[in-house]
Amino acid sequence: MGIVNVTPDSFSDGGDFLATDRAIAHGLDLLAQGADIVDVGGESTRPGAARVSLAEELGRVLPVVDALAAAGATVSVDTMRAEVALAASEAGAVIVNDVSGGLGDPDMLAAVAGSGLGYIAMHWRGQSDVMQDLAVYDDVVADVCAELAGRRDAALAAGIAAGDLVLDPGLGFAKTTAQNWTLLANLDALADLGQPLMVGASRKRFLGELLAGRPPKERDDATVALTTLLAQRGVWAVRTHAVRAHADAIAVVTRLAGEAGGGVQ
Repeated sequence: MGIVNVTPDSFSDGGDFLATDRAIAHGLDLLAQGADIVDVGGESTRPGAARVSLAEELGRVLPVVDALAAAGATVSVDTMRAEVALAASEAGAVIVNDVSGGLGDPDMLAAVAGSGLGYIAMHWRGQSDVMQDLAVYDDVVADVCAELAGRRDAALAAGIAAGDLVLDPGLGFAKTTAQNWTLLANLDALADLGQPLMVGASRKRFLGELLAGRPPKERDDATVALTTLLAQRGVWAVRTHAVRAHADAIAVVTRLAGEAGGGVQ
């Protein structure tokens, strides 16, 4: 999944693709690099980010979704708002990537169920301005699994088909650096929730801390290393800012798995 942030304030590329034409061009470039899904978002969810209005979010994402879908891309919309999800669906999006897992908008799960869209539910505890204060767990793996199980059950109860539901552990969202690494080391527990997993680690702060404070755009090599390991574990998707190296890594893992008689999802 390639990321198109149509925002001025995303942590890695805020402002790079705020202009509609630049965002469309970037999405097409990610598609050419091998992205299976292009994820379009109009609201930053970096720690401390302020929310944007509904009108602003719609104005940012809809023309980009429309153009990329028309070009043949499989488009997801990164939003916590049901109204944006439905409008993006009409513009051609086929997946909703909701970092709040339906907690940010009480109408989201029913809206997705009624539309037949795919749905990615992330583990989330609160909006960006407070989320880092909420990184308190008795056992981060058990607690995240239990909370994600609750979002899974709510999505299924709302009528979202199990085959359309993907879960995301939410690295960096109400998680410390140590907690992120613990979750990555315990993906089997998350897989036991019974749904495909997406992991979004691209350029995140915990990688920067590992690399002695390296800035976001210089964390891609470390992200590719994680993608390789995640592909070996059979995750459904990785969400990345740069696509080609990740697609190459997945191709290598898939080829070797075929030689060994195994396989990745």
